[in-house]
Order: sequence, then C-alpha cells, then structure tokens
Amino acid sequence: MLRLIMALVLSVLAMLLVGPRVLPILRKLKFGQTIYELGPESHKTKQGTPTMGGIMFALVTSLVALVLHENVYDSNDFLLALVAISLLSMLIGFVDDYIKVVKKRSLGLIWWQKVIGQVLIGAAFSAYCYLNPMVGSKILIPFYNIEWDLGIFYIPLMTLVIMFMINSANLQDGLDGLLSSVTVVGCIAWGLLAVFASITAVGALDSSYMGNYQNLALFAMALAGSCMGFLRFNHYPAMVFMGDTGSMFIGGATVGMAMLLRMPLFLLLIAFTMVMSSLSVMIQVTYFKITHGKRVFKMSPIHHHFELSGMSEQQVVAMYVVITGILSLIALLSINLIP
Repeated sequence: MLRLIMALVLSVLAMLLVGPRVLPILRKLKFGQTIYELGPESHKTKQGTPTMGGIMFALVTSLVALVLHENVYDSNDFLLALVAISLLSMLIGFVDDYIKVVKKRSLGLIWWQKVIGQVLIGAAFSAYCYLNPMVGSKILIPFYNIEWDLGIFYIPLMTLVIMFMINSANLQDGLDGLLSSVTVVGCIAWGLLAVFASITAVGALDSSYMGNYQNLALFAMALAGSCMGFLRFNHYPAMVFMGDTGSMFIGGATVGMAMLLRMPLFLLLIAFTMVMSSLSVMIQVTYFKITHGKRVFKMSPIHHHFELSGMSEQQVVAMYVVITGILSLIALLSINLIP
C-alpha cells in the first residue's frame, strides 16, 4: 500500500515540476492546437494553445511505475505489458498530433492509417493476454458469480474493444480538463480492483499473481497522480492540451488494465463516459444518414451537446466526474459478489 501512495504522490509532484519547464518549450516550438472547423464556436479562441502535453504524463506515469515496480520481470509481467500498450497507443497519437501541428491539418492521420496501427496493437495485446496463463480467454461478469470463456474468439473481440476504447478516449478529449479528470477517478477504481485481486491471489500457488496485480495497481495510481498533476495546467481555461498523444495513451492504458484484470465488461461502468462519447458519434452519424440531415444531438460527441445546451465546460466536467465516481463505486461493490 505504501508503494501505491508513493506512486500517486511522486507522479503528482513530478508533473508539477515538469509542467512549467515543458510548456515554454511547446510554445517555442509553436506546437499549437489547430481547432476543428466544425467544433463549437466558443472553442475558436483556443486556437494556438500548446498541445501534445500528454507526452508529459505518459512519460511520468511510465517512469514512476517502472521505478517502483515489484520485481516480476518475465514474459507474463503485467506492468511491462501495460507500459507497452500505452506507449504504442500514444505513438499513433503522437504522429497524428505532429501532422496537425506541422502540416496544419486539423484531422491529422488519415482514418485507415490509424486503423492499421490500432489493429496491430490490439491484436498483439489480445494475443498476449490470451496466451498469458494469468489472463486467458475468460472474463468476469459484473454482479454475478460467473466467468465467460470467449475461447479463440477472445482475440478478435478484444482487438475490437481495444480499438474502440482508444478512439473513445480520443473523442472524449474535447473540453478543458475533461479526460484528465475522469481518468483520475477511473484509475483509482482500477487500482482498487487490482488491490482486491491481489488479496484474492494471496492463496495462489504462484506468487507472481499477487505481484502482477500489485504492479497493475501501481500503474493505475501513477497514471491517476500524473493526470492529477496535469490538471494544474489543463483545467479551464487550459494552458496546454494533452492532444491525441495523451488521449490515446489513456485509452490504451485503460483498456489494458481492464483486460489484464479480466474485467473488460467493467469498462461499461468505469469508462462509461468514454464509451458514450463514441456511441453518441455513432448514433449521430447513423441517424443523420438515415434521415438525410436530421440530428439526435446538437453536436457530437455528447459533451458538446451539453455545452451547446447551456452548460459551461466546468459544469460538464463536474457532471462527468460525478457520473464516473458513482459508476466506479458500483463497479467496486459488484466485485464483492465474485469469489
């Protein structure tokens, strides 16, 4: 437990120290955000705000977690796998941001370029989990005493889940402090679930089970602390945006933790707001095409709908944090029913 507190505190302090030194560099390099032309009119004033700030908390999270890492180091090491999927997801976002900043193209990478990268990352991580004896093809069902064995279908299904969650996190990063705020709450929940799993694993024959779950909790606390520190510079009005660099790191980290805990279905609770960001876009686009121009929401993702309905950015962020907190608590309570 002491290492978890250390991971949280060290990450916060590291971000508070790193942020003031990196921001001037981003400004000097003119890494300013290019605002999407079809976004809310009020967002046009954010044009030029430094972006790609997510690289700060991505590196802080990875370094703090690795420094405090419980010595498991083998092919089944959860922490190394988590750092890998998170940084590889971040790499796609970094390239996307680079194109936006340097080429001044607000849409960044072409959609199929992102898909290819995400399919490769998703398939590789899904295969790793499937072949890992501590994970396998079984997933836990919330509120019930059962496991669902997906068999060989685990790999393609989880590949789709990984792609969905990486893009969902990316879509939710549309308001100052929104994604970083819900990530703090969500990561604390993932960390607690990992602690519960490590307690359950005390009686396991292989002590690496407990060590791996503790390392996962360590990573979760490090990411929570990093995002907490990042909020110092990202809350409204934001001095820096995380960019796709940061949002895709968070997306990869979130789905990675869920899969290693064998809890991808818990994403529907803890990452509900991320999921709804993607679903709102799908609903909007489908309805628009079917009705030849009509819309369900004033704008998607749905956080823009709330914004255009009269809520301030701070109010939307607060609402999302409360929802994430309540659903995370429900997820934590549901685990009590699972032996």
